[in-house]
Parts: sequence; structure tokens; C-alpha cells
Amino acid sequence: MTPAPTMPPPRPRRRLMSPLTRRILLINLAAPFLLAVAFLYLDQFRLGLIDTRLNALQFEGNLIAGALGESAISPYELAPSLDPDMARQLLRRLSAQSSARARLFDGEGELIADSRLLLAAGRGVVTRQLPPPNIEPPWDQALFKLYDKINAVFMTTLDLPRYTELPFAHANDYSEVGLALDGENANGLRDIGDGRMMLSVAVPVQGLRKVVGALMLTIDSTEIDTRVREERLTVMKLFALVLGFTVAASLYLAAAIVRPIHRLAEAADRIRAAKGRIAHLHIPDFSARHDEIGDLSVVLGAMTQALSQRLDAIEHFAADVAHEVKNPLTSLRSAMETFARIDKPEPRARLLAVMQDDVRRMDRLISDISEASRLDAELGRAEAAPVDLDALLRSVVAQYQDQAKPGEPKLDYRRDGNGPLLVPGFDSRLGQVVRNLIDNAVSFSPADGVIEVVLRRDGVWAVFTVSDDGPGIPPENLESIFERFYSERPSSEAFGLHSGLGLSISRQIVQSLGGDIRAENRRDKPSGARFIVRLPL
Repeated sequence: MTPAPTMPPPRPRRRLMSPLTRRILLINLAAPFLLAVAFLYLDQFRLGLIDTRLNALQFEGNLIAGALGESAISPYELAPSLDPDMARQLLRRLSAQSSARARLFDGEGELIADSRLLLAAGRGVVTRQLPPPNIEPPWDQALFKLYDKINAVFMTTLDLPRYTELPFAHANDYSEVGLALDGENANGLRDIGDGRMMLSVAVPVQGLRKVVGALMLTIDSTEIDTRVREERLTVMKLFALVLGFTVAASLYLAAAIVRPIHRLAEAADRIRAAKGRIAHLHIPDFSARHDEIGDLSVVLGAMTQALSQRLDAIEHFAADVAHEVKNPLTSLRSAMETFARIDKPEPRARLLAVMQDDVRRMDRLISDISEASRLDAELGRAEAAPVDLDALLRSVVAQYQDQAKPGEPKLDYRRDGNGPLLVPGFDSRLGQVVRNLIDNAVSFSPADGVIEVVLRRDGVWAVFTVSDDGPGIPPENLESIFERFYSERPSSEAFGLHSGLGLSISRQIVQSLGGDIRAENRRDKPSGARFIVRLPL
């Protein structure tokens, strides 16, 4: 039963506002909303202004009460008392430059003077300061309305008694005046309405060390509320400015981040969903940004290119494998068909030898192809570790020297310089590279030849060479010998022993470790080849 095809994962959905944009906005909006907390601070600022104003009224009341106690005492009475006429005149002069309303009560609590009443033509005229005309522009009026609504939320409410304007006030109507008549300074707060308060202080008026009256100063909180209002409006304007700038900057920042990421995600999704070759699909290039997104686009582009190259390499490898396996199969099939039609022993023996050679070649091909496939997967998963290249080369060369047979070339190892040479890699795979190069040198060297293995340091590179005394390499083949399935063996070597993958595997291992390998013909001897391997320290 054929399994159901796996459904591809859904593509990224387009949203009105991406989650990343929301996060940027929320983080950036924290600062302006912290600015809104200044309303709470300004409410404390308002209470501080009230305390300051009460202290100022207290100081002002003490000055006026002291002047009254010195100059408004009646000289014709045995017991000291306030002279109403003198007290009114003096109070009018002393309170003329003050914005507070002053009221003077005698020792019995009766009101004898009020700074709001001007005696002219035998009657009192009440004076009040009118509010300024409403000449604010519409924008400010709208801002004031918004301020009133916000102020109603943030303003600290105080449980105050209601202030009532009485036509005939008495000391009993004001608790602070009663305390002043008892010789104590006192103050009070009362609610006028419309969010305003009436501030009042009462101080005793003393003459000859006796309380002869009480002075009460009152002023509403209009001045304080105006100042607090101005501060809060400034905060609101600053909040609006910061909020607008923050939102605009956040949206710009989100667009500068989210839009490129969307484009990169869409390009990656197109590559994932591509059915055929991906070489024509490109990742958007943001390298000109010189930031992390630019680095991401460069890395994704390099990854896509590497993936395309890997897919091409797999495709070419599959084609090469099919071609190389087809050759011995074709030869084997032809030999088998001919073998069935021939009865003579000698031709049949030769055909049987050909079939055996083809089988050996196919076995070698399959083994090397399997090794190359495992190597590709292993190099992609394993983590490189430091390898002592000097110890590795000495060990491999010693193994060949111990197993050397008569008539085989000799191996000579030499180290130029001192100190350890540690390279990132894998013991087994680097040993495989060394063995492949030595095997290749052994197969081309004469019986009396010498294979030289030399290790040295070149700056930040560890370089080792494998040199032989063989016929050398044709100049036009110095690069093609590293191609898969390329094989040019000596005529004396048995057929089918090599698949042509040894040098290709060696280059694959060395390049995966960040190094390189190349071949050249020797110049210090009449003939011979040299393979040079460079690995980063």
C-alpha cells in the first residue's frame, strides 16, 4: 500500500501587524507611559504647593496680627481690646498688597473687619477678582477638556467640608478661628466646588499678653490649580510628542526589521518548495545594511549556493556512478554472452578472467562509493577536534615501514622545525588522506625509489608533502586527477584494484577541514610527483 504523500508545511501568513511589530511597539511604548505616571507625581506636587501656601499665609497672618496687636488696641479701656475703627483702617492698609482675604474677629468672636468690604459712601462694596476671558485657541480648549477628564482620574480626592459664604460670619462658624481665640495658630481646607479648595489660616491677635481677637486669612486654590494645570499640560504635550515619535520610530524600526525578514522567509520558502534546480532562485541581498539582517541575508545566500552546489554534486555523482557501474556491467554482459557461445577451453578461460576482473572492479566501485557516501554524511555531522599532525604522520609512516616487503620503495619521514602542530580534524579521516597519498606514491614509485613525507609550518598553516620518484603527472592532468573516478594506473598494476575515488575523497576531507590539497611535479629530481596538503593550525 502506497503511503499518503506528506503535506508541505503552511506558508507564513500575512498579518495586519506582525507579532514582532507588536513586541517592538509594546517595549518602546513603555517609556512614554512611564511619563504618564508623572500625573501621580504632580498630584503630590499639588499637595506640596498647598502646604507651602498655607505656611506662607501663616507667616503673613503673624505679621499682620503683630501689627494689629501693637497699633489697634483701644487706649481708653482698662482691659485691652481692639479698636474697631483703627483695626479696619490698619487691616485695609496691611492687606492691600495681599491676594488673600483678611477677616478680623474681636475677643467675643464678632466680625469687625473684612478686607473685601471697602467703606465708601457709608456702605460696603464687595470686590471680587473676575476670571480672565476665555481666549484659548480650539486646540488648547480641547486639550483642557482632555486634561479635566484625566485629572479627574489621577487627582487625589480629599474629604473636605463644604465652604459656605455667610453674610454675617462669626468665629463659631470657623473652627480655626475658635482655636486662634484660644491662643493657637490653626489652618483649614474646605471644598469650594469645581475641583477648587479654600485655604485658610487663623492666628491670635494679642495685646499686652492677652488675646484680643483673631485674624483669619483665606485664599482659594486657583493659583495653585493653575500652576499644576500648566505643569500637567506640559507633561501631556510632552507625552503626546514622545508617544507620536515612539510610535513612528517603532513602526519604522519594525518595517526595517520585519519586511526584510518576510522577504527572506518567502525566498527560503520558495527554495524549499522548488521542485527542480534551485540555482536560479536567489536570496534577497541586504548586505548593504551592514547589520545582522544583512549578515543573515549573506549567510542564507551562501547556504543556498552551497545547497545548490551540493545538489549538483549529488546529481553529477549519481551520473558518474551510473556511468562507472555501467562499463563493467556492459563488459560482463558481453563476456557472458560470448562465453555461452564458445566451447573452446582457452577462449572460455580468457572470458572467465575478464568476467572476474569486471566483478572485482564492480566490488571495488561499490565499496568506494559506499565509503564516499558515509564520508559525506560523517563530515556533515561530526565535530572536528585538535589532532597532532606530527604524531599522526609518524604513526602512519611507521606502519608502512613495519609492513614493507622486499622490492617496495622506502618511506622517509622528516619534520622541519619544533613544537606541536595541532590542526582541527579527525584522526581516522586525516589518516585516510595520508594513506591514500602514500598508496598512490607506492603504486607509481620504482622498487628502489624513496617516498618522502615532510611536515613543516608555514605561518598559520601546517603543511605536509608526499613525494615519490615515479614518472610524474602530465601537466594537463594536475587538476583532473582529483576528479571522481579518474584513474590512470601503471601498466604493471592489476586491473580493477582502484576505482579513481581515492584522491577525490582525500580532497573532500581536506577541504571540509578548511584546507587544500594540490599536486605538482618535482623539480629537485628528474622525475616524480609531489602532493602538498595545507591545513589550518
